Amino acid sequence: MWTQHFIDTERGRFEYFLAGQGEPMAITHMYMAFDTRGNLMATPFAEHYQVYLINIRNAGGSIKSDSDDQLGMKEFVKDVEAIREALQIERWAFAGHSTGGMMALQYAVTAPTSLTKIIAGCTAASKAYAGHPDSIYCAENKHFTRIVEIMDLLNSVETPQEERQQLSYEWALMSYYSEEKLQEAIRRPNSGRTVGENLHHFRKIDVRNFDLRTALTNVDVPTYVYAGRYDAQCPVEFSYEIAELIPQSQLTIFEQSNHNPYIEEEEEEKFKVFVRETV
Repeated sequence: MWTQHFIDTERGRFEYFLAGQGEPMAITHMYMAFDTRGNLMATPFAEHYQVYLINIRNAGGSIKSDSDDQLGMKEFVKDVEAIREALQIERWAFAGHSTGGMMALQYAVTAPTSLTKIIAGCTAASKAYAGHPDSIYCAENKHFTRIVEIMDLLNSVETPQEERQQLSYEWALMSYYSEEKLQEAIRRPNSGRTVGENLHHFRKIDVRNFDLRTALTNVDVPTYVYAGRYDAQCPVEFSYEIAELIPQSQLTIFEQSNHNPYIEEEEEEKFKVFVRETV
């Protein structure tokens, strides 16, 4: 059960949802808004950690941005650090999926002494992933034109809620190993609504300068990387790259997964085994 909380920090008031017991862990995403339903990626970690599922700036009940300067990845890490300090937590783990995984890498570069470990899933260390032909975000990919249309529509306040749901489903379907797994996921309690303003800033501004590859060679935070063999957003090659760059890293590849191993390989508890191995 996820319980709603608010915390006042030197950078504003943020909303988060709490579940589980054990070592503290923060989980967030750069353009998702969470609620009391929790999140299917975060839930397995709540079986072993006390998870703080954070609504980043502009998401849910958290503080709104005053300018685009507050929406970069480095600024989001500063927000999460302010939350940790306000909660009086000396160090915590940080887990993130996709752009949340990018935040995990940035966190390890920016504030390593605040972390016990990071978990970075289905992600990349640089903007190079978007140029790989197996990524739906590459202009050479057959889905590229449609995914751009979908993101633009999700960013528009004029797009009605029913259409937003259909667009989100279409986007998600590109990132599942099977539609059956996607159907299973949407029948379960889950949150993670797309925050259009944050998504727009990430793909138009932030990602253009994103490259942590050199900095990651100096990271000494214990790191767990996971990836789906058939990831259509961040191809698996980029998870191999992260694991090669960070000295203290372990890589797990889910062989029957696209971009969502925590659902696609949940039945045999493969993802839960991975989570236990991070404790």
